[in-house]
Amino acid sequence: MPKSDNQKLKIFYIWDYLKKNSHQDHPVRASELLTMLEQQHNIVCDRKTVYSDIAALQDYGEDIVSLPGKNGGYYIASRNFELPELKLLIDAVQSSRFLTARKSRELIEKLCSQCSVYDAKLMRRDVLVSGRVKSMNETIYYNVDAIQEAIAHNRQIVFRYFDWGIDGKRHYRDKSYIASPYGLCQDHENCYLLALSPRHGVTSYRVDRMSDIQLSEEKRVPCPELTGKALTEHANRLFQMYAGEPTTVKLRFHRDLVNVVVDRFGRDTMLIPDGEDHFLFTVDVAVSPMFLSWVIGFGAKAQILYPQSVIDECVKLCRETLGQYSS
Repeated sequence: MPKSDNQKLKIFYIWDYLKKNSHQDHPVRASELLTMLEQQHNIVCDRKTVYSDIAALQDYGEDIVSLPGKNGGYYIASRNFELPELKLLIDAVQSSRFLTARKSRELIEKLCSQCSVYDAKLMRRDVLVSGRVKSMNETIYYNVDAIQEAIAHNRQIVFRYFDWGIDGKRHYRDKSYIASPYGLCQDHENCYLLALSPRHGVTSYRVDRMSDIQLSEEKRVPCPELTGKALTEHANRLFQMYAGEPTTVKLRFHRDLVNVVVDRFGRDTMLIPDGEDHFLFTVDVAVSPMFLSWVIGFGAKAQILYPQSVIDECVKLCRETLGQYSS
């Protein structure tokens, strides 16, 4: 590259070096920038030129702080992401089950590149991806991209769906699936597609168990149940994305479970005191074995009061479960 072209890129090299190497506790001196320009990019200049380039970056709006004195220098005071924000994002990537270990590491490296090398070292120190249960489907990125493209273009999708066998291998279901995609939802660390299927009606699919997704020429079949606000309401009714009959259910919980109810159904859920130790509340849920198991899991502290049909289903599930352990 001609020297003149290098000179044109000088200010970008300085900015890039400051992003990667400057820190409040480790300011970059002008002499360090001069050495970097000469050794890495074959650019020779004087201190006044470096001062001028940094002043231009500051005029442009970059938050570069100049520290005077013998131990002074330059550092970037504010970045696109603050350190607590990056830690929060890294933790979300690290704990996500639907991302593979390799994709998690790649994303974490990209997030670490948004801060200085000193902060990146601190964040990498606590990253433990390999010990987590992660997805084994490396194509999930492409799956999500294909689904979002289909939604944006109002198109149906065709795909294969598989289950994991006890041999640890994929076992594809016999037929290809056709669906009208309407939204993606994360629940219990898995990513689901909410869609309308000609075979199953309004349903959900694990994105990491989908493969060979192709956009169809057919437009999506209209589905009011998954359009607009109804999409969020439908997702909130499901427990671990299990389908069930939408039902208004009244429950009686012990006061110890107030946090559990608020976390699951939101702060707007009306909680009515019932004696000193309990409260009542009513919610719209998709009644499924997962919902019943959620209630049963709290033992004597949780009780379904209405409707009787849901109570009967709960009793039936309890009896079937106990039957496996009776002599």
